[in-house]
Amino acid sequence: MAMAGRLRSTLSLFQRILRSDSLSSTQRSTVQRSLLCPTFTNPEFSKNYATASPPKDQKIKVPLTLFGVSGNYASALYLSAVKANKLDKVESELIDFVEASKRSSTFSQFMKDLSVPGDTRIKAIKEICAGAKFSDIMNNFLAVLAENGRLRHLESIAKKFTELTMAHRGEMKAIVTTVIPLPTEEEKELKETLQDIIGHGKKVNLEQKIDPSILGGLVVEFGQKVFDMSIKTRARQMERFLRDPVNLGGP
Repeated sequence: MAMAGRLRSTLSLFQRILRSDSLSSTQRSTVQRSLLCPTFTNPEFSKNYATASPPKDQKIKVPLTLFGVSGNYASALYLSAVKANKLDKVESELIDFVEASKRSSTFSQFMKDLSVPGDTRIKAIKEICAGAKFSDIMNNFLAVLAENGRLRHLESIAKKFTELTMAHRGEMKAIVTTVIPLPTEEEKELKETLQDIIGHGKKVNLEQKIDPSILGGLVVEFGQKVFDMSIKTRARQMERFLRDPVNLGGP
């Protein structure tokens, strides 16, 4: 009961911070200080997003700009799937393949082992795709990954691809980390608060994560923002505050 009470209290404070965007800078500062300065940062998990440019005669565009190996491959797959009007099917196949690879330690190691000859990787992938009856798009995509030694990036590519499909459908993923699962009513309140913040042009998909190491409170990530109101972070902030020398003499 005590844990649930603290969770409700933290949720209420979180809602106040989110909605403090409409307050003046002085008012917002006061609200944050009253909460023991919970951190509000733009995380440095920089969205290295970008994609290969589509052909000039093709007007299809990616909804997000992704950079990096995973971003480039995910974007290329997205363009191919949309052009063929098979986005949902390709997404389902990609997710199924990644989940299946996780269940097989042998195959998982095979994908990461760069010492395996390219021909062997390609042959294995083609046999798997044929057995799974994957679409031509997925067959070709996995074959390219195998040929280029990029199968080890598949899980990361799948995550980036999911970001693209969510953006395509006007959805935004929000991750809330707590010590215990949020009660249904509090999860609903949090989702409604996030929905108010991002507006009704997008739909919020809330994902819960459990992490006992934060000790209590919650951490919410959505878009490129992080609201860290965990007890662990507050304790560290208080520890730094107590260690700082106190200037009693004034300026």
